[in-house]
Amino acid sequence: MGRITSALLLVVLALCCAVAMVKGYNHHEGGEGGERRERERMFLLRDMKRVVRTDAGEMKVVRGSHGRISDMPNIHVGFVTMEPNSLFIPQYLDSDLILFIRRGEAWVGSIYRDELIEKRLNCGDVYRIPAGSTFYLVNTADGQQLHVICSIEKSDSIGWGTFQSFFIGGGSYPTSVLAGFERSTLSTALNVSESQVRQILTRQKSGPIISLSDSQQSRVWTQFLEMKHYERVQCLKRMAQVHEEATEQDEEPIMWSLRKLLNSVFGNQVSGKDEERSSKPDTYNLFDRKPDFENDYGSSVAVDQSAYSPLRQSGVGLYLVNLTAGSMMAPHLNPTATEYGIVLRGSGRIQIVFPNGTLAMNAKVNEGDVFWIPRYFPFCQIASHSGPFEFFGFTTSARRNRPQFLVGSNSVLQSMRGPAFAAAFGVSEERLERIVNAQSESTILPSGSASAEEVENERIPEVIRSFGDEMIMGF
Repeated sequence: MGRITSALLLVVLALCCAVAMVKGYNHHEGGEGGERRERERMFLLRDMKRVVRTDAGEMKVVRGSHGRISDMPNIHVGFVTMEPNSLFIPQYLDSDLILFIRRGEAWVGSIYRDELIEKRLNCGDVYRIPAGSTFYLVNTADGQQLHVICSIEKSDSIGWGTFQSFFIGGGSYPTSVLAGFERSTLSTALNVSESQVRQILTRQKSGPIISLSDSQQSRVWTQFLEMKHYERVQCLKRMAQVHEEATEQDEEPIMWSLRKLLNSVFGNQVSGKDEERSSKPDTYNLFDRKPDFENDYGSSVAVDQSAYSPLRQSGVGLYLVNLTAGSMMAPHLNPTATEYGIVLRGSGRIQIVFPNGTLAMNAKVNEGDVFWIPRYFPFCQIASHSGPFEFFGFTTSARRNRPQFLVGSNSVLQSMRGPAFAAAFGVSEERLERIVNAQSESTILPSGSASAEEVENERIPEVIRSFGDEMIMGF
């Protein structure tokens, strides 16, 4: 009986140990999983908020890095979707905007030195709108949605949230900033009656993005936007000179008052001749740009202030990268800028490394995901084997970035070869030479450049492992 009891106790004890091991393993896995998710939250920008939504379109904004780790300017990323024949009504922001037309065609009007500048934007075009500059945006494509990605770099002057819109056009929704003034003040400023002021500031109620086809209240905008540029300018000039009395029931003076309001906002000194506006801000097409680097595995384009001068005022750069299936943008770092990226097509992985040599993040990203890379942090992008990987983004410097590659034929490993460098790795100079020369490609690397059998299975010296987290040299 004693033996049976002892045996049962041993069995129970073994089962308890097994359960404890399983619980401990699950707890350990949960800990690692929680840490991985926390790191993904650090570098994958998931805080997306819808700031505008109407039947004609919407705008979403992904908040930037909130100053974490990086001391560079904080950029937010906006996504604007507009239905065909719709208008984002006139407004100005407390932030610099750089528009990138991802899909569709647009017509943008903005103020440059008190003049109305109008541009047609096509797929791939980039256009800058300075903070405080009134602008409007129209979807001109027939039967096609307009998709715009924009950088939003907030001014230091106002500390209200992510950014602030000041709508010029508006009514009950959105409210025009003009509505804040006393009616008598606006009546005097516009040289119209207070009843006319009341009418133009209360009729609009369809939201910041309105349809130009199915609303009576948008008829004035439709007529105005359908004119040719010189006709629009001449109309504004003529309407500015008209002084007539009107009753509240008279529809035509309402239209005239709104046009006069447009004239006072947009200015009336614009030449109708396109050739006279060559010195004004222009667009830049990323898709037409010859790649700065290209090989069989992909291509990359970087646009700085030397290529597109309006970036000089914003202090923001742009880039576009295409990777073939399975290829990799070699591990590198940005010495002058923090980088924000948006996945345009396909899927892949982003790997980021902490200064202490530990993996900060290894996350899969898909179309629409937004990520950021702090200045100086080593990172790489790897395309999935299922198809191409395309991503576009902004950098916090308009100057040439000159990324430093850590691996590849153009890397620092190639530039700094020698006995001192070999000694830093604790290997012979000959061995380091063989490893460094094994990769003949640069910048964008093919997948599977070395098979598992070709990798030497050597044990990393304990002296290197023991450094751990304390190998962050801060002063």
